[in-house]
Amino acid sequence: MENKLFAPFHIGGLAVRSRFVRSATHEGLADENGFYTEKLSDVLTLLAEHEVGLIISGHAFVSPEGRASALQATAVTDEAVPFWRETVGRVHAHGAKIALQLAHAGGNTATAGAAGPSAFAQAPGRKECRALTPAEIHALQNAFADAARRAKSAGFDAVQIHAAHGYLLSQFLSPYYNCRTDDYGGALPNRARMVYEVYDAVRAAVGEDYPVLIKINSEDFVPGGFSQEECRTVCLELEKRGLNAIELSGGIPPAGAALSPVRVQDVAAGEKVYYEDAARKLKAVLHIPVILVGGVREPDKALSLIESGVCDMISLSRPLIREPGLLSRWLAGDRTRTACVSCNACFRPIVTGRGFACPREERKRKNAMPPA
Repeated sequence: MENKLFAPFHIGGLAVRSRFVRSATHEGLADENGFYTEKLSDVLTLLAEHEVGLIISGHAFVSPEGRASALQATAVTDEAVPFWRETVGRVHAHGAKIALQLAHAGGNTATAGAAGPSAFAQAPGRKECRALTPAEIHALQNAFADAARRAKSAGFDAVQIHAAHGYLLSQFLSPYYNCRTDDYGGALPNRARMVYEVYDAVRAAVGEDYPVLIKINSEDFVPGGFSQEECRTVCLELEKRGLNAIELSGGIPPAGAALSPVRVQDVAAGEKVYYEDAARKLKAVLHIPVILVGGVREPDKALSLIESGVCDMISLSRPLIREPGLLSRWLAGDRTRTACVSCNACFRPIVTGRGFACPREERKRKNAMPPA
């Protein structure tokens, strides 16, 4: 396998052993309090055993009302730190680095009292969330900062701010959701103010040398949503403020299955991956690393994206659910594409409380077992 994919790379001052990132994925394996469990630790450790350079944890909620789903990890309390610390130690023992993703679901929260930048309904027939007050906005900025401080104290190598996929910060960026008329709504500088101020608060909490990343939509893929041009503007401003890397994704739930953040499109050999064109344009104007997620299923395509200047690192999610040892296989010389077909069946066990699994792979293994 070419050394470029499996050679050390730097995100700010953080050295990672390969160009591959495990994109944040809700594992559904925290306990009822949101604390890391042994099963969750096992999932992340297994990825560390198989050549992932940087593991980004499933989203951790920074404030109780921002919890997106049951069995989601918490970043609200110092009590989470010992549970994190054990997992971080296990990941480091296998040579990988690990970041904690910090998130708030905003108007898409699973809890009572949902609030976002403006009032909107998650789906037709659902109750509208309410608009956050300015005081609540500032309190949430502090919540992101406090969560980042906890992550650093637990030994995480970096934090990632989740500003994609129709979560709270994505909602502020998007005129599809954000109809405010105060300093946090209207023109892009106002809609982006929440993201900038969250970043500034996190940076102040962790210091200048600690890596801070962001996950952001290339665009929303809905009429009147956040656009590619706006994404580039926001990323340039974040780079000026000291951000260390951008993970580029796209889509919000109203975009529909074809353009959602977890598309069911299985990209064939030679086809463009989901956000390839947007990533190429973004990387052309930035100096910090661009991490591209979405649709990469072959090592040759991963290498081509890096060598052609589309991105600096490749982020994978569903392929590593079906095949946690995928990168070890590619490194060993088996360049066959991942067995993942982007069907999203892996999310069914997560949302039903079974945790992290690929039903297709489970059936394959069961059928391959000799009769008892």
